[in-house]
Amino acid sequence: MEDKFSVQDAIGKLWEKMDGWLDAIILKLPNLVLAILIMVLFYFIARGLRNLFRNTLLKKIAQVSIQQIIAKTVFVVVLLIGFFFALSVLDLNKLLTSILAGAGVLGLAIGLALQGTLSNTVGGFLLSFMPNIKIHDFIKNGDASGVVEEITLRNIVIRTPQNNITVIPNSKFVDGPFTNYSLTDRGRVFVNCGVGYESNLQEVEDLTVKVISENFKQNDGESVEFFYTEFGDSSINFMVRFWTDVKSFKNEHAARHKAVKLIKSHFDERDINIPFPIRTLDFGKNNLTVHSQDAVSKEQ
Repeated sequence: MEDKFSVQDAIGKLWEKMDGWLDAIILKLPNLVLAILIMVLFYFIARGLRNLFRNTLLKKIAQVSIQQIIAKTVFVVVLLIGFFFALSVLDLNKLLTSILAGAGVLGLAIGLALQGTLSNTVGGFLLSFMPNIKIHDFIKNGDASGVVEEITLRNIVIRTPQNNITVIPNSKFVDGPFTNYSLTDRGRVFVNCGVGYESNLQEVEDLTVKVISENFKQNDGESVEFFYTEFGDSSINFMVRFWTDVKSFKNEHAARHKAVKLIKSHFDERDINIPFPIRTLDFGKNNLTVHSQDAVSKEQ
């Protein structure tokens, strides 16, 4: 027959197990204290490194939000290292192995699910450290152009000359070319025009170069360049290009605006014709007859 359940035996076995636990706790007490000290030590190390990154090493990053995220990431990583050391001191190697394996599987799953987001995040880090772009720069990326307002871990925000906000994902921005007008103080402006076929081409060239040179200062290594480009339908077309202070589209438009007005006024003084397109309609054998009201009355 099966032994009957005995409360006294059960209580005795429970006490024996609890006594074994107490012995284990007492034996592990030094390791537990050491593990707690390790966690406290790594906490202060993590705080110190976070403040060091935030106050010194991350000053080159203009975006405050990215500074904070990097500092917090450093803080969490150092704490995790301290946690793993504490588990090792407590002889919980199996638990440590299980945690690392689970973290690897979880990280792989998250990486596959958030490929686009992670790509933008990496792009945000790259943009934060790139010396070729920073806040308040005037840039052009594809069809979008404007002043950089913000660089986050997901996208870059620019304000267009029309005062619209354009948001570009970091992954697309990093992978493609962009132009930064704020990196250079000088730029070359192109102006196209045309003169009549009866014009003295040498006179046109000399006058244009003289007018531009007198009104736009050319530094060392810079010059006003003039080129005739083609025989047009009603004019001989030319292009003049010169250097001036350009840091945005507005500066370029202002310089071209001034140059066009100068060229037009000086051409008018010299009676140099800037022709507009002329179209001749040839009706061939077809005759166009216009009847007046008087003629119609007489025919009646």
